[in-house]
Amino acid sequence: MDEFFTGYVWPTAITVAEVLAIIVPLLLAVAYLTYAERKVLAAAQLRKGPNVVGAFGLLQPLADGAKLLFKETVIPSGANRVVFVAAPILTFVLSLIAWAVIPFDAGVVISNINVGVLYLFAISSLGVYGIIMAGWSSNSKYAFLGGLRSAAQMVSYEVSIGFVIVSVLLCVGSLNLSDIVEAQSGAWGAISWYWLRLFPMFIVFFISALAETNRSPFDLPEGESELVAGFFVEYSAMTFALFYLGEYANMILMSAMTSILFLGGWLSPVPFAPFTWIPGPLWFALKIAFVLFCFLWVRATFPRFRYDQLMRLGWKVFLPLSLGWLVLTAGVLVATGTLPQ
Repeated sequence: MDEFFTGYVWPTAITVAEVLAIIVPLLLAVAYLTYAERKVLAAAQLRKGPNVVGAFGLLQPLADGAKLLFKETVIPSGANRVVFVAAPILTFVLSLIAWAVIPFDAGVVISNINVGVLYLFAISSLGVYGIIMAGWSSNSKYAFLGGLRSAAQMVSYEVSIGFVIVSVLLCVGSLNLSDIVEAQSGAWGAISWYWLRLFPMFIVFFISALAETNRSPFDLPEGESELVAGFFVEYSAMTFALFYLGEYANMILMSAMTSILFLGGWLSPVPFAPFTWIPGPLWFALKIAFVLFCFLWVRATFPRFRYDQLMRLGWKVFLPLSLGWLVLTAGVLVATGTLPQ
């Protein structure tokens, strides 16, 4: 009995507690990211934004969630019901399970696997399936075309993201996310991070993250020439909300990836006291918040791209640029004898 408890029950309880410790704050962050977005856009447009429900409008996300929860979920009569309902669930779940390998501090990670980058590659690639399933199962030509366009967009920019990440891996010599952060530690603090050393790739990664998460100015699936809402045009209530929860959770995930790859993860930007007294997870959260603000800032600033501009940027600009920088990085590391062993 003791062996069963120590071998199965206790490890399972610890794993569940670790999962809840990440998912619950993440869901709260997703909810209040919608509030922050509306406030940032309101400030950019000289408006007040949410200010009625609760003090300073702080209960607005809860009111929006309750409204969507109690609305009726309408499923089109010609739709494939199982796939129609499974698509938003898959999209939302994939945005959560990627956090299993994200390190919040030294040793603070659910699964510190040596192939964490490959795990994230696999999860991000699966995200296309939720969109294709939603567009096809709706039995609507508008939704199906929107799903194809969105899938083409995500695949286009995943290629560039892949080359950018490989450029970082060349400098680190490891697929472990914690090792990537540790490799950026140095006496120069923020200057030692990869945002400066790999600055063009930092910009490419951020812009590609906007396209990967279908955010403005690359929100073509949602715009769809302003006639319908792309692949989720037939969705309502909580099935509709799950797509948006997945989108905002993916925004936070891509911000976390940007922080880990280029902004030193949990490391302090100034490597001496009193800055080093601040806990690593707090620095990590502040960097994620900064990148998220940049996401919102871009939405408030730039108009939506045309689809041909979107594809041209991905295939004719970012792909050659990221591939060329990858070759240049490898060449410099070999020539200077600094290639990690």
